[in-house]
Amino acid sequence: MTSTVLSESKPDVYSAITAKIVAAIEAGAGTCTMPSHGSIVPPAFPVNAATQKPYRGGNILALWVEAYVRRYISGYWASYRQWKRLGGQVRKGERGAVIVFYKLLDQPDREDTNDDDNSRQRFVARASYVFNSEQVDHWQPPEPTVKSQVQINAEVAAFVKAIGADIRHGSSVARYRHDLDCIEMPNPEDFIGTSTSSPLESYHAVLFHELVHLSGAPHRLNREFGKRFGDRAYAFEEIVGELGAAFLCSAFRIANEPRDDHAAYVSSWLTILNRDTRAIFTAASKAQEACEYLLQLAATKPAR
Repeated sequence: MTSTVLSESKPDVYSAITAKIVAAIEAGAGTCTMPSHGSIVPPAFPVNAATQKPYRGGNILALWVEAYVRRYISGYWASYRQWKRLGGQVRKGERGAVIVFYKLLDQPDREDTNDDDNSRQRFVARASYVFNSEQVDHWQPPEPTVKSQVQINAEVAAFVKAIGADIRHGSSVARYRHDLDCIEMPNPEDFIGTSTSSPLESYHAVLFHELVHLSGAPHRLNREFGKRFGDRAYAFEEIVGELGAAFLCSAFRIANEPRDDHAAYVSSWLTILNRDTRAIFTAASKAQEACEYLLQLAATKPAR
């Protein structure tokens, strides 16, 4: 078992990492970017299939809920017309998900309107219906042109083995399965990284995130998971998972500093908690407990 553990570091290492993530959020965390590229995009980050741009604001939450309720794994969405332009066909009888977009109003020429009024851009909110790619025939998501060559860190591999975690590669999404008590992961070569992380860093950060979720199972730390996708408890658990991932990345020296990826992901879930940054510090305490539990479990469990 590795000796590079957080419990042997300075006592304030957890709070130092948390403080850096909070500072990044307060400075304006960027848009979440998925670090892996399997056959589909995980639903936590809905993307418009026609523009390849992520949805924003309340539309993210709306599509999260739709994906969860309808059990969609794909994160690709588009309007009926957009799918048609892409060569796809929305199947007959499929029901679209409502999103909101803002349309710029044309400004009429009026002699009694002053220059200041004319200079203002005016928008009106309009509802639109979008369909998930799983509702569409004759369309395939883009595949990465180059597969990465991720070599799993030997210390991390030994850590996972010592814990006894059941890791199953080959999934299109990363998730902890409560029913099977296992972690499903995309293949290592599906990780392409982000603008702030290499494929290697991305793979391990995602794995650590799911290991933190695993620690919360009833027969382990018994953390309360959300009853519904997108509820407050679910959001809180996601923040715990991401902070724990940052802590473990530091413990195994996968990354020396918490990256903007962590801040962007935590920030996206804070929306459900009404931007309550105090929740981060409570979540950090739970994340620390999870990391210490996993590290201690790996250190004391007899070799198999």
